[in-house]
Formats: sequence, structure tokens, C-alpha cells
Amino acid sequence: MKKTLNSILLVLLAIVLAFSVSACGTEADNSSESSAVNSKAEISAESSAESSQSETPQNQGSTTESSEIEKTGVWENATYLSDKEFGNGEKTLVVEVKAEEKLVTFTVKTDKATVGEALQEQGIVEGEQGQYGLYIKKVNGITADYDIDQSYWAFYINGEYAMSGVDTTEITEGAVYKLEYTK
Repeated sequence: MKKTLNSILLVLLAIVLAFSVSACGTEADNSSESSAVNSKAEISAESSAESSQSETPQNQGSTTESSEIEKTGVWENATYLSDKEFGNGEKTLVVEVKAEEKLVTFTVKTDKATVGEALQEQGIVEGEQGQYGLYIKKVNGITADYDIDQSYWAFYINGEYAMSGVDTTEITEGAVYKLEYTK
């Protein structure tokens, strides 16, 4: 029953994603497999997302990196406005936090098993447990609340929309994780 419900939700989210992309006037991915993967990731993260935005390679493009970000817009309540390192563990976790074309990178040394555990331990993310795991509402002090303004935190692994939520994603050395404020 749960598998059938998840399948139905996947199809519905894929349809919603297709309408969202066409409403924004951007091109959708050419493969139906990509839509299905993105839809499954949306369910896992308990949020919907538009994945048609192209990823800006690290250290290129219009994002602000390695310099202090101004406290304006959604960054007004941000805890950190520049890159930062946390912790003293055996594993290294690199997380990019992007909002309004601005980016800070956090490097976390941890002994935790999952991305979510490590980020919560350092106070980088906050959220609530939902049907599909941790539903992130705040990253680096920046709140995204879908019920208020249709904003949410999209989760990426190496530039691909994640197939799992942060609390079930095991830390992989060398991977780059991204939490992106999305509307």
C-alpha cells in the first residue's frame, strides 16, 4: 500500500514539476528518467523542486564566493556570511549553502554517519521530522517556509538533485552537498 501511494505521489509530483517548469518559461529536462529521479528526491526531502536550473560550477559564474556576503534579502538573518569550518571528526563534509545567487561553503569535520546528523550537530540546519524524514526549514539562520511564500531548501549531491533526505544520506568523502533556497 505504501509503495503504491509513493508511486502515485511520484507521478503527481512529476506532473506538478512539469507545470511549474513550463509556467516559469524554462526548458524541462529531456529525459523522463530525470523527472522521475527528481520527483523521488522531492518526496524524500518532503518538498517539491524545480530542477531545471543549471548548476553553476564551483568558483565560476555569478555567485558570491569566499567573500563576505551583505546582510540583505534572505541573508538578513544568516548566521554566517562567509565560508566557515566546523568540528573535529574523521570525516569531512563540504556543504554549499546558496540563496539569492549568493553562496557560502561550510566544511564540517565530523564522526556522524549522515549529512543531517553532522549539520544538526553544528547548528547549520533546523527542521522538523516529517513523513519522509527531516524537513529542513532553516539553514544557516535563513528560513524557508513553503506555507508562507512557497520557498523550500532543495538538497543536491554533486550537482544532482538528491534521491534521499539529509538525515538518510550517508557522508561520502569528496562529495559536495548543496542546500539551495528555492522558490
